[in-house]
Amino acid sequence: MMQGLRRTTSTMARYTNKNNKCSRGRRNPSSRKKSHSCTDFSRNYSLYIRRVLKEVDPQKSISSCTLDIMNNVINNIFERISMQAYNLMCYRNRCTLTHEDIQKAMYMLFPGKRARYAVTFGSEAVQRYVHSKNNAPA
Repeated sequence: MMQGLRRTTSTMARYTNKNNKCSRGRRNPSSRKKSHSCTDFSRNYSLYIRRVLKEVDPQKSISSCTLDIMNNVINNIFERISMQAYNLMCYRNRCTLTHEDIQKAMYMLFPGKRARYAVTFGSEAVQRYVHSKNNAPA
Protein backbone atom coordinates (compact mmCIF):
# COMPACT_ATOMS: atom_id res chain seq x y z
CA MET A 1 0.00 0.00 0.00
CA MET A 2 2.80 2.41 0.85
CA GLN A 3 4.58 1.53 -2.38
CA GLY A 4 1.44 2.31 -4.37
CA LEU A 5 1.19 5.68 -2.68
CA ARG A 6 4.81 6.46 -3.42
CA ARG A 7 4.41 5.43 -7.00
CA THR A 8 1.44 7.75 -7.58
CA THR A 9 3.14 10.70 -5.91
CA SER A 10 6.30 10.23 -7.98
CA THR A 11 4.20 9.98 -11.15
CA MET A 12 2.26 13.08 -10.13
CA ALA A 13 5.50 14.91 -9.51
CA ARG A 14 6.78 13.75 -12.88
CA TYR A 15 3.63 15.02 -14.60
CA THR A 16 3.73 18.38 -12.90
CA ASN A 17 7.35 18.80 -13.91
CA LYS A 18 6.51 17.93 -17.50
CA ASN A 19 3.67 20.44 -17.57
CA ASN A 20 5.93 23.22 -16.36
CA LYS A 21 8.70 22.56 -18.89
CA CYS A 22 8.99 22.86 -22.63
CA SER A 23 11.19 20.71 -24.81
CA ARG A 24 14.87 20.34 -23.88
CA GLY A 25 14.19 21.09 -20.23
CA ARG A 26 13.40 24.78 -20.68
CA ARG A 27 10.68 26.41 -18.67
CA ASN A 28 7.37 27.40 -20.13
CA PRO A 29 7.39 30.92 -21.63
CA SER A 30 4.58 31.95 -19.29
CA SER A 31 6.64 31.02 -16.22
CA ARG A 32 9.77 32.84 -17.43
CA LYS A 33 10.54 36.43 -16.57
CA LYS A 34 9.59 38.76 -19.38
CA SER A 35 12.50 40.66 -20.89
CA HIS A 36 12.00 44.03 -22.54
CA SER A 37 13.58 44.67 -25.89
CA CYS A 38 15.18 48.04 -26.44
CA THR A 39 12.73 48.93 -29.22
CA ASP A 40 9.74 48.65 -26.88
CA PHE A 41 11.27 51.00 -24.34
CA SER A 42 9.66 54.42 -24.16
CA ARG A 43 9.67 56.98 -21.39
CA ASN A 44 6.70 58.70 -19.90
CA TYR A 45 7.02 62.49 -19.95
CA SER A 46 3.53 63.26 -18.67
CA LEU A 47 4.76 64.67 -15.35
CA TYR A 48 7.14 67.06 -17.11
CA ILE A 49 4.49 68.11 -19.65
CA ARG A 50 2.11 68.99 -16.81
CA ARG A 51 4.84 70.96 -14.98
CA VAL A 52 5.70 72.99 -18.07
CA LEU A 53 2.01 73.68 -18.73
CA LYS A 54 1.52 74.87 -15.14
CA GLU A 55 4.53 77.19 -15.49
CA VAL A 56 3.17 78.65 -18.71
CA ASP A 57 -0.46 78.99 -17.61
CA PRO A 58 -1.43 77.83 -14.10
CA GLN A 59 -5.19 77.79 -14.84
CA LYS A 60 -4.94 75.43 -17.83
CA SER A 61 -5.15 71.65 -17.61
CA ILE A 62 -4.59 68.84 -20.09
CA SER A 63 -6.63 65.70 -20.73
CA SER A 64 -5.07 62.26 -20.44
CA CYS A 65 -5.70 61.57 -24.15
CA THR A 66 -3.84 64.73 -25.14
CA LEU A 67 -1.10 63.86 -22.66
CA ASP A 68 -0.67 60.45 -24.33
CA ILE A 69 -0.43 62.10 -27.74
CA MET A 70 2.19 64.56 -26.49
CA ASN A 71 4.13 61.70 -24.88
CA ASN A 72 4.11 59.76 -28.17
CA VAL A 73 5.29 62.83 -30.09
CA ILE A 74 8.20 63.37 -27.70
CA ASN A 75 9.22 59.70 -27.81
CA ASN A 76 8.99 59.70 -31.61
CA ILE A 77 11.16 62.81 -31.96
CA PHE A 78 13.68 61.44 -29.45
CA GLU A 79 13.91 58.17 -31.36
CA ARG A 80 14.37 59.95 -34.70
CA ILE A 81 17.12 62.21 -33.32
CA SER A 82 18.94 59.33 -31.65
CA MET A 83 18.79 57.13 -34.78
CA GLN A 84 20.06 59.96 -36.99
CA ALA A 85 22.88 60.72 -34.52
CA TYR A 86 23.77 57.01 -34.39
CA ASN A 87 23.88 56.84 -38.19
CA LEU A 88 26.18 59.88 -38.27
CA MET A 89 28.42 58.29 -35.65
CA CYS A 90 28.67 55.10 -37.72
CA TYR A 91 29.26 57.09 -40.92
CA ARG A 92 32.22 58.85 -39.28
CA ASN A 93 33.59 55.47 -38.05
CA ARG A 94 33.41 56.55 -34.40
CA CYS A 95 32.52 54.53 -31.33
CA THR A 96 31.42 57.46 -29.19
CA LEU A 97 28.33 59.60 -29.68
CA THR A 98 29.33 63.25 -29.36
CA HIS A 99 27.38 66.48 -29.09
CA GLU A 100 28.35 67.31 -32.67
CA ASP A 101 26.53 64.17 -33.86
CA ILE A 102 23.39 65.21 -32.01
CA GLN A 103 23.58 68.79 -33.31
CA LYS A 104 24.08 67.63 -36.89
CA ALA A 105 21.16 65.23 -36.50
CA MET A 106 19.01 68.16 -35.38
CA TYR A 107 20.06 70.20 -38.42
CA MET A 108 19.26 67.25 -40.70
CA LEU A 109 15.84 66.47 -39.20
CA PHE A 110 14.36 69.91 -38.59
CA PRO A 111 14.02 72.95 -40.85
CA GLY A 112 16.47 75.88 -40.53
CA LYS A 113 15.23 78.16 -37.77
CA ARG A 114 13.76 75.38 -35.61
CA ALA A 115 17.01 73.46 -35.70
CA ARG A 116 19.02 76.55 -34.75
CA TYR A 117 16.72 77.29 -31.81
CA ALA A 118 16.77 73.66 -30.69
CA VAL A 119 20.57 73.48 -30.77
CA THR A 120 20.92 76.86 -29.02
CA PHE A 121 18.45 76.07 -26.24
CA GLY A 122 19.85 72.54 -25.84
CA SER A 123 23.40 73.86 -25.48
CA GLU A 124 22.27 76.47 -22.94
CA ALA A 125 20.41 73.83 -20.94
CA VAL A 126 23.46 71.56 -20.83
CA GLN A 127 25.68 74.48 -19.74
CA ARG A 128 23.22 75.44 -16.98
CA TYR A 129 23.14 71.82 -15.80
CA VAL A 130 26.94 71.52 -15.73
CA HIS A 131 27.23 74.88 -13.99
CA SER A 132 24.68 73.87 -11.32
CA LYS A 133 26.51 70.57 -10.71
CA ASN A 134 29.86 72.36 -10.32
CA ASN A 135 28.47 74.94 -7.87
CA ALA A 136 26.38 72.50 -5.83
CA PRO A 137 27.48 72.10 -2.19
CA ALA A 138 29.11 68.74 -1.54
